[in-house]
Amino acid sequence: MSKAVKIKTQQTTANVEDFVNKVDNEQQHADSFAIIEMMKRISGEEPKMWGTSIIGFGNKKYRSPKTGREVDWFLIGFSPRKANISLYLDIDINKHEDTLQKLGKFKTGVGCLYINKLTDIDQKQLEKLIKTALQNK
Repeated sequence: MSKAVKIKTQQTTANVEDFVNKVDNEQQHADSFAIIEMMKRISGEEPKMWGTSIIGFGNKKYRSPKTGREVDWFLIGFSPRKANISLYLDIDINKHEDTLQKLGKFKTGVGCLYINKLTDIDQKQLEKLIKTALQNK
């Protein structure tokens, strides 16, 4: 059994609405509120700030497949970044090719989905990915 490790990005008491209201890009500002409502509805969890720029929903122990270390983490989350909106879904993106083909304009990273704006993607497909991520809790 591995020991829980303390990492920099932890849940804080910062106000989510205050954070989103400081997002300069009007499209990202509006999209952030829409994503909050979507994730809140699907997860049944309230949004919480993680670190200074990530909005997370729910809590879990995440075990790194490479190191075996465990950390406190959120079930699903996102962050409005300068270049795009990063969606943290903790799923193996490669296993969801059918859904991704219908999703629209996006990029992927390790467990992340990057979108420029919600209008670039099929939101029903995004909801499907979010639901899949929540099944992995």
